[in-house]
Amino acid sequence: MIGIARLRRISSGQRLLALAGAAVFLGVPLAGCGASAPTSPKAATVTFALPPDSTSTYIFPLQSLTDAGPVDDNQFQMLMYRPLYWFGLNGRAVFNPALSLAAAPVFSNGGRTVTINLKNWQWSTGHPITSRDVEFWINELIAEKDNWYGYVPGAFPDNLVSESYPTARQVVLTFNQTYGQQWLLYNELSQITPLPQYAWDKTAASSPVGNYDQTASGAAAVYTYLNGQSKDLLSYATNPLWQVVDGPFRLQTYNAANAYTVLVPNRNYSGTPKATIGRLVEQPFTSYASELNGLRSGAIDYGYLPPTEVNNSSYFKAHGYTVASWPLWGIAYAVYNFTNPTVGPIFSQLYFRQALQKMVDQAQYIKQFWGGYAVPTYGPVPLSPVTPYLTKYESSNPYPYDPTAARALLSSNGWAKDSSGVLSCLHPGTGPGECGAGIAQGQQASFTILYTSGNDAYSNQMAAFQSVLAQAGIQLTLKQAPFGDVEAAAFGCSSGTPCTWDMAWWAGWSWDPDYLPTAGEIFHTGAGGNAGGYSNSEADQLITAEHTQTGNQPIEAAENFFAKNLPVLYLPQFSNQISVVKNTLHGWQPQDPVGNIYPQNWTVSG
Repeated sequence: MIGIARLRRISSGQRLLALAGAAVFLGVPLAGCGASAPTSPKAATVTFALPPDSTSTYIFPLQSLTDAGPVDDNQFQMLMYRPLYWFGLNGRAVFNPALSLAAAPVFSNGGRTVTINLKNWQWSTGHPITSRDVEFWINELIAEKDNWYGYVPGAFPDNLVSESYPTARQVVLTFNQTYGQQWLLYNELSQITPLPQYAWDKTAASSPVGNYDQTASGAAAVYTYLNGQSKDLLSYATNPLWQVVDGPFRLQTYNAANAYTVLVPNRNYSGTPKATIGRLVEQPFTSYASELNGLRSGAIDYGYLPPTEVNNSSYFKAHGYTVASWPLWGIAYAVYNFTNPTVGPIFSQLYFRQALQKMVDQAQYIKQFWGGYAVPTYGPVPLSPVTPYLTKYESSNPYPYDPTAARALLSSNGWAKDSSGVLSCLHPGTGPGECGAGIAQGQQASFTILYTSGNDAYSNQMAAFQSVLAQAGIQLTLKQAPFGDVEAAAFGCSSGTPCTWDMAWWAGWSWDPDYLPTAGEIFHTGAGGNAGGYSNSEADQLITAEHTQTGNQPIEAAENFFAKNLPVLYLPQFSNQISVVKNTLHGWQPQDPVGNIYPQNWTVSG
């Protein structure tokens, strides 16, 4: 599914969304190794720096799109609540059977039925993880699918025909048709997160635990309770619900004012290895300046530099740190609002999207604004790391930077500058050389793009794009807002009500927890991650083939289509972050491209 930088999963790159601003500190003392290393590795406190103004604010592992993000997911929830199947192995976005709660799925009935055999894992209380915990999550999802960021109409759980739980260790799911086995594992079963039914199946703090989830109304009531508890940040560290975990860590401290978080090892963690550090501090920051001060003082063990500060890497290398790019398994893009009644008809013209794409100088943006720590985006499959899914067509850049060709394309389709110097539709209509359906005579090519504030690289890139468009006669107004506000605006329209924004850029999409780079979550008609309302019948058919057919050919066919058809404006995909890590911290490499951290692997030396 989603990613959104982590984005929402998107997204997520969210680590670099707000790395500039005033040097305002949080008022919470930095906890960390400091200048002197701990005397005992088991007592070590490791301080991990969070992105400025991007923190963990949702703990229940069934969240809406506006609640989901890479900090909430990969660096908070997933340290405590493990998905049924784990993805991320030696720096690759692939299935990791050793860290999964179940053995690899077994397919039968022509591929329609999946049998899942759970391993002998337990909750932190010692209670076994059973098929009832899987059922609990699925029942909650079915009841509240519209409140789940990973929901795609027609996909999981809509495509479930039946589910059964023959034993405490076995789950049997039957789907409505045969799907590709790799797609089912990577993009459907990957989304399941067992929840402690024996402790969480409640409708109120005072109610007894029951089997409420086994009716639709009961499951909805349970969700209402758990969602409400997850939004009560003041109670995170004291709420007994959140002390029942199955991940390598549990929550010890949480400051609701700024999301300062302390996690300690779950001594009943069933996986290996078990954590040897004493505490993991997730330190929030309000600005890049305060995080940089923490790095220089030695109070941060695992921090970051923004691309605008890459020249400082030599300083940290000389002062006992390793500097390393953290790649992201994702893509970056700005979204067109095809549902906007005014500008939507313009964006619906492929020639216009082609012209806009030809005015994006990705190579120059990467060099000038991202310090080289980014890769171009040309379609739905990331260019890095290289995978078998990447086609020659997409990787060759179908729309290289060429403003002259872009202007000619617009001119040949009925656009010309008016007396104000702005392009307007001179020849309305749907025939050759005309502007296209829904575009009135004299309508100007004037748009506003809402994008994430707080990052100089973002602002500089947008300003450069604005300048090139202006030379072509396209008027682009830049409007900034915090990440959450941009995302809320893009995804906040009620069903059937057109959004009034023109374009939005919050970051892009990271392939997690749908790890196979199929486009259903972001480009299928009606998909939850399809903020702009893009709809194309051929695209929907190609996505269906990605889901139902085996092999890489369906993925490649869809990939080439979306690289050519431009459902979004493709932009450079920056690294998740440029990590700055103390040389006394070991076991953190390779960094996971889907954004997970593995502090249970970390050790601290003298």
